[in-house]
Amino acid sequence: MTDTVLVTGGAGFIGSHLVEHLAKTHNVVALDDLSGGTRDNLIDDTRVQFHEMSVNDPLDQLFREYKFSQVFHFAAYAAEGLSHHIRKFNYENNVVGSANVINACVKHGVDRLVFASSIAVYGDGKPPFYETMQCDPCDPYGVAKYAVEMDLAVAARHYGLEYTVFRPHNVYGERQNICDPFRNVVGIFLRNACRGDALPIFGDGTQSRAFTYVRDIIGPIVDAATDSRCINQTFDIGGQQVYTVNELAAAVGKALDVSVEKRYLPERPEAKHAYATHEKIKHWFPSMCQTSLSDGLAAMAEQVAISLEHGKTQLPALEVADWLPDSWRRHYSDSVSLQ
Repeated sequence: MTDTVLVTGGAGFIGSHLVEHLAKTHNVVALDDLSGGTRDNLIDDTRVQFHEMSVNDPLDQLFREYKFSQVFHFAAYAAEGLSHHIRKFNYENNVVGSANVINACVKHGVDRLVFASSIAVYGDGKPPFYETMQCDPCDPYGVAKYAVEMDLAVAARHYGLEYTVFRPHNVYGERQNICDPFRNVVGIFLRNACRGDALPIFGDGTQSRAFTYVRDIIGPIVDAATDSRCINQTFDIGGQQVYTVNELAAAVGKALDVSVEKRYLPERPEAKHAYATHEKIKHWFPSMCQTSLSDGLAAMAEQVAISLEHGKTQLPALEVADWLPDSWRRHYSDSVSLQ
């Protein structure tokens, strides 16, 4: 009998790629509240069942019906900088929702929970990051991800729930929602460049990141779910080559074959440099691909028009407007309530 697996955030960016890959060998349930994802991201396959739900909804009936062997928990609201201003929303979605998923996994005998954490757990530490170094998140989003990691370790000790944690970073590629004004600099740059708008850069653009093409990481994530070596293990996963934000802006212009204008803005609180060694994931999964930034951007650029047409922006209500960057404030109308 073919196992059935659950992907939370399954109609979203990374989640939909997981669903597509998993459907080759499994029956897949994609759970998504469509706040950022879209049904258009899902492949048309009889092996894939979609449920429009939030991870904060009651999950027991769903788990009883499908008897999931593995759960890939990739639902999240991932906005590091904005998380300072939506603290309650951040924790409700990223911590309380995760606790709901963990509870369901424990109660219904799931074999393994694969969790998408983030490189944000390292905060403003000195890179390159590696899995055993001290985590010190510098924003509520990173705090939320690290809290779930710690809770998984507790659930493993108390209930025997197996887990595998991945800490991806700066993931980009096809199906990304490039209409979101706060999440993922690659998407923001591509959207603005496509529209002829200036690319917003906080500070002087010397911040450095390693950008990760989405299709490179899907295979190892799927394989880890049934690999006994990966029980209760944590992996940094992503691109190896480090670029400054200024270099990314130039690469985006080249991918779209347009001249880009850069608009420099006041610095915001963020990690200046963030990238990892990936020695562990390279040792355990040596066949993992490393697509170049130019090739990844070229693949993504082919779908920019589609992404602009189908993408959407659903902004959470601001909870604290103090010290919100002026360039972000304009995305909120007077009708958005402050709690």
